[in-house]
Amino acid sequence: MKSLPLLLALPLAACAAKTAPTPVPAEPESAASATVRAALNPAADPCTDFYAYACGGWLENTEIPGDQVRWGRSFSVIREENTDVLRGILDAAAGAGGDGDAARLGAYYGSCTDAEASETRGVEPIQTELKKASAVGDLDQLMTFVAGLHLRGVAPLFDWAVWADFKDPSVQISHWGQGGLGLPDRDYYFPETDDSRSILNDYEANLAKLLIHAGTEVDEAMRQADLIVGFETELARISKRRQDLRDPSKTYHRIEREGLQGLTPNLDWDAFFTAFGTPDLTMINVQVPEYFEALDGLLLGTDPATLQAYLRWHIVLDAAPHLSETFRQTHFDFFRARLAGQKDRRPLWKDCVDRANSALGDALSAEYVAQRFAGESKPMATAMIEGIEQAFEASLPSISWMDPATQERAVGKARAVTNKIGYPDSWRDYSAMELGEHWFENRAAGTRFEIQRQLGTVGEPVDPTEWHMPASAVNAYFNPTSNEIVFPAGILQPPFFSAEFPAAMNYGAIGMVMGHELTHGFDDSGRQFDATGAMVEWWEPEAVTRYEEAASCVQDLYSGYTMGEGLSVNGELTLGENIADLGGIKQSFEAWRAANPGLEATPSGYADLSGSQLYFVAYAQAWCSKATPEIERMLLTVDSHSPPVHRVNGPLSQYPEFATAFSCEAGAPMAPAERCTVW
Repeated sequence: MKSLPLLLALPLAACAAKTAPTPVPAEPESAASATVRAALNPAADPCTDFYAYACGGWLENTEIPGDQVRWGRSFSVIREENTDVLRGILDAAAGAGGDGDAARLGAYYGSCTDAEASETRGVEPIQTELKKASAVGDLDQLMTFVAGLHLRGVAPLFDWAVWADFKDPSVQISHWGQGGLGLPDRDYYFPETDDSRSILNDYEANLAKLLIHAGTEVDEAMRQADLIVGFETELARISKRRQDLRDPSKTYHRIEREGLQGLTPNLDWDAFFTAFGTPDLTMINVQVPEYFEALDGLLLGTDPATLQAYLRWHIVLDAAPHLSETFRQTHFDFFRARLAGQKDRRPLWKDCVDRANSALGDALSAEYVAQRFAGESKPMATAMIEGIEQAFEASLPSISWMDPATQERAVGKARAVTNKIGYPDSWRDYSAMELGEHWFENRAAGTRFEIQRQLGTVGEPVDPTEWHMPASAVNAYFNPTSNEIVFPAGILQPPFFSAEFPAAMNYGAIGMVMGHELTHGFDDSGRQFDATGAMVEWWEPEAVTRYEEAASCVQDLYSGYTMGEGLSVNGELTLGENIADLGGIKQSFEAWRAANPGLEATPSGYADLSGSQLYFVAYAQAWCSKATPEIERMLLTVDSHSPPVHRVNGPLSQYPEFATAFSCEAGAPMAPAERCTVW
């Protein structure tokens, strides 16, 4: 899962003759069933707006906590509970001695929560680096200095990652792409409304304030802020739109270090990679060659004073949430309050739990799994995903646009998927991470450890056992180059999943997530990778054409969804996630029905909901969510997922089994005459 009004403005009369199930319990209810019933709004018509029906009670009675910008019935609840569990583990580790993982966790978390020490140090942790930035006089010095910043996790000018080679997924290579912006997306630098212009102005003002905190005189900080925003605007101008980077075939240019140097003749990459600690690194995919070619000219034509200011800014921007109270509050004022609508700062300990989980995730997750992932959970989850894969395979013959040859290869890819459930077979070794007394240096040490670990794998075989998120994460993912689906223990928790839930609830909630991740292997991006994880065309040409027609229907459908005046879903940006949602709901429902024949009767304690109705309610309630207007606007720009209301109503309106379950008349908003079908 990579991370969320009415679906259609059709008359209510289309479903007026149908009566929504009234949640009146026929017998004593469990805590789970009571929660399900409380979230419903039985007065809403499920055939008009199912999200309002399934989530209306929850929406009416739920407020977004002040320290959050989004609050969901499932994801947020599990994350908060997991955070409490992880805090207990970290508190217990605080007094651990020696040099083991417990001691590392205690030292890392303890230094992070020591606000008094951070207050005493003020700007000291970055003063030396700021002075060095001010001494960068030419492009050769620039490349050496930028390499040092990248080595500790600050990424000016461009970005990079280590991942499998798309064409040869057995080996790790480095991938280099655009980056270096202070705002969340390139589009923020080209405002088209009064509000977006205000955001850009407020960004510049906040930038100046943070530079002042770092020691720059007021007038000079304002002057530098103007230069920095101007330079970042030029970086944004040469950057591709987010949706244009979704196609892996268009971001794969294995031109190696020699090719990168050829694109940027004025940049000394030998100096960069030497300072980066990888003097012999040559295996390079350049995601956007046009960006680096333009960057070369931009840097050549930019005066050193502007580049120095830009470097100082990105040092301060990265450090601000980790320094004294003045820095933290000023950073919050714009990046959380203004941009995202957050009212209150999170307690420091919560931020520190997240940071420890990011830096030492396996060390923390080992204890988390012992406490929170019961023995019967893994075999139950494994059986569910295997059933969903079987349902996917069984559905292929009914797909009209797919020819027999492509269908046979799709079966082969589905059967080759590796399922990783709960936690890895072995935990990462952190013994090389050296920690000390102070938080800023410990954070840098954790970041450097992970960066050097990743860089050390370039040219090495891909490790098939590696996990790319902690086992405590409330998330899941499909990895196309390994053809694998990963479901951490963190998400296999109530209300997504429980051995105590009726099967319909488990399949509707976590089962749909499983189907979603499986379908990612066959969305418009994932379909380009074969069963081995190699990016190669394994489809017949006619099937490609028909698939693109089916995908175009989905893109147009979601592009028609809005989130208020002037705010529309980007059907192009969200296409892959929307295809995965449409496929996930179908595969999971069919797997539930195959595994639980005859379970249409009302599950015990769940009022008069039939089994299939409970399935769809459980799915929808997994996405019940509230968000600030500010974060909703931001996510429409940067998030590849559609908003929760459309993640519910969109897929269900396209799935005939939903209309059957709720007896929706043809033509109702949730039962349109024309539907999109991909998988």
